[in-house]
Amino acid sequence: MTLQTRIQPVRPPLEGYYSRIMAYFCVAVIFAAIAHEQSSPSPLNIGVIIYALLYPHLIQLLSKFQRKTGARTQRLGLLGLDAIHTGIFITLCQFSMVPSLVFILLISFASIIIGGPLYLFAAGLLTLAGCMLSAAVLSPDPQFASSQLLAFCSLVSGGAFTVIIAAFVYRQGRHLEHAQHLITAEQEKTAELASNLAKYLSPQVWESIFSGNQRVTLETRRKKLTVFFSDIRGFTELAEEMEAEALTDLLNNYLNEMSRIALQYGGTIDKFIGDSVMVFFGDPVSRGAKQDAEAAVSMAIAMRKHMKVLRQQWRSQGITRPLEIRMGLSTGYCTVGNFGADMRMDYTIIGREVNLASRLESAAEAGEILIPHETWSLIKDLIMCRDKGRIEVKGFGRPVQIYQVVGLRRDLGAAPTFVEHELPGFSMYLDTSGIRNYDKEDIVRSLELAARKLRDKVII
Repeated sequence: MTLQTRIQPVRPPLEGYYSRIMAYFCVAVIFAAIAHEQSSPSPLNIGVIIYALLYPHLIQLLSKFQRKTGARTQRLGLLGLDAIHTGIFITLCQFSMVPSLVFILLISFASIIIGGPLYLFAAGLLTLAGCMLSAAVLSPDPQFASSQLLAFCSLVSGGAFTVIIAAFVYRQGRHLEHAQHLITAEQEKTAELASNLAKYLSPQVWESIFSGNQRVTLETRRKKLTVFFSDIRGFTELAEEMEAEALTDLLNNYLNEMSRIALQYGGTIDKFIGDSVMVFFGDPVSRGAKQDAEAAVSMAIAMRKHMKVLRQQWRSQGITRPLEIRMGLSTGYCTVGNFGADMRMDYTIIGREVNLASRLESAAEAGEILIPHETWSLIKDLIMCRDKGRIEVKGFGRPVQIYQVVGLRRDLGAAPTFVEHELPGFSMYLDTSGIRNYDKEDIVRSLELAARKLRDKVII
């Protein structure tokens, strides 16, 4: 059962058929009391009673033949007629104080609930207009004082109307409260579903779809992107040695950490293929080709540095095989968008640069980041690279000029922010830029303890 079928529409009570019947029934009761006090009831009073009892039904019948009229326009028209009737009824009861106040109460109650103070003001003007026009035609003899019977009938009928309408409003409030609970439950369910589905898409793509910037149709466009590929050197050999469950935990841990870094630098995660990761920069959000390339290469450097941390964690778990990440990047125009079928799409990229980045990743050594000349020209001011000359790349007719990424220039100056060293039985990776101030003393004590143990140990 859907939300729409469970939530029944609730109309405000004074806009409905039954509320109008009750209001005009009050009018009929008041004029019946006036007729009772007369020695010989006037035909006009009898006509008013009959009219008040029949009018709501006639209006309901006529409204069925005017379906084309908007609901708001129809409500305003009926409220205007009710206000004019109120002025006429006040005149017909000869401006008797209590019935007149009850009539004004009824029209005020209706206009406030329907539209607020503005509608109340408009209804007041129409009531005054109805009163003046009817007084000019009928020339009544004002009788401001109300008899006990007339006052009693007016107050009882007006009070009964108020109580019944209050009961309707209470019931409507309960219905709305119930509907709100259902809507909240559906929103929570939808939010949970959206959260689950979001994990199958890169956050940038997910946000662009929900914001309306990205249409879910089979369409593509050409954009200048920086494409990134990586995989783990030695993972295939490791897969043959480890149990499937342990290998799955290691791989998920690795992909989770690499994805966190990719999103930190603004990359759009395209796909995972085993231990391989494909990320691109420049779509659906781009900061410019230069900034996208700098972010992509900075991300690659961060991944390479974090791989040392992961390797230490894996070593503590008994995984002694040296696992290294290798990466390739390329910058250029790609075709990006939705590929596939109407019922199953994949938001991805294709083009020469995708193939080149993949080939460079395959050609890279362990721990190496390779980029072509186009990418180097964009990031050379921020990142230091080493010229590796031209290499033959499968699928490309001419040799490709490539560069090896060394590191961020700010980390390679007189005071680099990181120190790393690795030998059999010893591994250290220290990045001072990532250390919190209150952890500094603990790290210093750990290093001093390790140094003392190394000095005191007699190594044979």
